[in-house]
Amino acid sequence: MKTCTTAQRLEGIGEYYFSKKLREIAEMDLLGDKVINLGIGSPDLPPHPEVLQALQEASARPDAHAYQSYKGSPILRRAVADWYARWYHVSLDPDRQVLPLIGSKEGILHICMTYLDPGDLALVPNPGYPTYRSAVRLANGEVLEYRLETANDGYPDLNALEHVCAEHTRHGRKVKLMFVNYPHMPTGRLPQRHTMERLVDFARQQGILLVHDNPYSFILNDQPMSLLSVTGAMDVAMELNSLSKSHNMAGWRVGMLCAAGERIDEVLRFKSNMDSGMFLPVQLAAAKALSLGLEWHQELNHTYANRRQEATAILEGLGCTIAPGQAGMFLWAKIPETAVDGYALSDVVLQQARVFITPGGIFGDAGDNYLRVSLCSPVDTLLAAKQRIQKNLKTLNA
Repeated sequence: MKTCTTAQRLEGIGEYYFSKKLREIAEMDLLGDKVINLGIGSPDLPPHPEVLQALQEASARPDAHAYQSYKGSPILRRAVADWYARWYHVSLDPDRQVLPLIGSKEGILHICMTYLDPGDLALVPNPGYPTYRSAVRLANGEVLEYRLETANDGYPDLNALEHVCAEHTRHGRKVKLMFVNYPHMPTGRLPQRHTMERLVDFARQQGILLVHDNPYSFILNDQPMSLLSVTGAMDVAMELNSLSKSHNMAGWRVGMLCAAGERIDEVLRFKSNMDSGMFLPVQLAAAKALSLGLEWHQELNHTYANRRQEATAILEGLGCTIAPGQAGMFLWAKIPETAVDGYALSDVVLQQARVFITPGGIFGDAGDNYLRVSLCSPVDTLLAAKQRIQKNLKTLNA
């Protein structure tokens, strides 16, 4: 019997790691020992009450349930522009330089589909968010990894990348995109203005479109920065951002793309054929969230700081080493030399203590000797995880 086969673009792209792991954890839960999941960065706290009130009030409007503009509500676009001006000191034209997205993850694929032809190269960090790699491949582009080494303070080695780009150019290959992400996930490395300036210069010299993914800038970081604040960045870069982490709205799927007007128009050519505008009450509630003041971020970060103390104790109890100065809602830690790799140590902890900690290798092989703990669990849960590990872990020799 003839059967339909999957497209070649899916070759080498497996199911998302967390999708598979959640099934495994669910099966373990059914056996009676509920797993404490410290893996996924899904905020467990609610949005601000005023945001929920805005959603409720807007949902009751009879005119709120129609299809919406592909470019998003003018109210949300203005709120994004005001937010960027207030926190990042970046001036944006809300009518030309802001595009609301159904989550910034959507935007990563939209950008790849807009700019990559088959065989085009995209620079992707290792370690880095796995969606960068999969989106490039789904667009029939080719991933060109650059390693983030401790010897270079966790930033791209741009001198080495100049030679890489020149070599590919000599062979008729074009590097078209470069994904960067600071504060970095998973390492928590903060942005440095000097490094961001060098990235903009590098992109200009190489004719590369720089894509900065910036969803973690407010978490455990009192100096949020946008790449677009760098002089000349608007000429060579676009920035993705999100309310998922900064405003506890992960499930709401509200993101944004900020870039020069012509770039927004180019991405919109693809996006408008793939989806429609998001539910208007969600957009209006998101606009309310973006208007929140410093007190909101301080309170949220106080919670995360307390959790980070307990997560630190868990990782240090496993013999891990944690680099200081990390931002974001995770802790990234180097495993002890007695462990084979992060996957093996993660499995030992899961099987013996029923606690799941993310192996760093899912972010690229540069993360093989690391673990990542999410801070999206209450202190009591983190304490319970620490006690389980202390009680049940028989060996660190994974």
